[in-house]
Amino acid sequence: MTERALRVVRAGALTSVQDEGRHGHAHLGVPRSGALDLPASRLANRLVGNAQGAAVLETTLNGCAVRAGCAVTVAVTGAPCAVTVDGRPAAWGAPVRLAPGALVSVGSPVRGVRSYLAFAGGIAVEPVLGSRSTDLLSGLGPAPLREGTVVPLGRPGVPGRRVDWVPAPGVPDELVLRVRPGPRADWFAPDAPAALAAGRYRVSSQSNRIGLRTEGPPLRRVVEGELPSEGMVLGAVQVPPDGRPVVFLADHPTTGGYPVIGVVPAPDLAAAAQAVPGARLRFVLTHWD
Repeated sequence: MTERALRVVRAGALTSVQDEGRHGHAHLGVPRSGALDLPASRLANRLVGNAQGAAVLETTLNGCAVRAGCAVTVAVTGAPCAVTVDGRPAAWGAPVRLAPGALVSVGSPVRGVRSYLAFAGGIAVEPVLGSRSTDLLSGLGPAPLREGTVVPLGRPGVPGRRVDWVPAPGVPDELVLRVRPGPRADWFAPDAPAALAAGRYRVSSQSNRIGLRTEGPPLRRVVEGELPSEGMVLGAVQVPPDGRPVVFLADHPTTGGYPVIGVVPAPDLAAAAQAVPGARLRFVLTHWD
């Protein structure tokens, strides 16, 4: 392989192509999608000289390994992890130059869930509705990577800047999410918001790019049945029949029939992307500005 591309040697549990998502298509039933930890994705792009919205690889839980078909600069951010090039340790959170044929491997995170690999020039798969993102719910965009997949690269822009340190937030032992009430808080018992804030929740192993599922005390409803299907937004805290909140992430459905007790502001969701199964989760009630 000598073309400007990558070949997947180890795909890991789930490695997908992600950018900033496909905005403005909810009326067509198309989720936003995009990188779950946007600050990490943007930082990786900055380190290799890409525009912040260039497509990157997002790994889940156990990393991936890809072979470069050309000389290219890579940077790994997000969940801290071991990075090697041809079996030798390489820097995390800094630009690393790869020779043609070099194998870059990203290991399991030391903390967190998702790591991001940016390559100079960006991942150049064909856009769909203005985005190169893989959408697990609708199936739009490229399929999750498999061993042997060849991923094209774009042409690089300016060289990445050398930095002495990376201003990346750590992964907390406890995930704290602010929740603004509504739009269906009146479907729940009067004490439900207080119960949500006081509840001892944990992140469920059933969480994915669609939603962060929780384990903990169920919220009690006073209105039974389902709503007529209505629009859902990023960060919506939907409560299914078992009463345990689900926080909608980037691949969430655009409509739903279960009531939403509140909405988590988008800036809080990057931390949710790095919350490991079993992590403590606390909701903090806040109000709309």
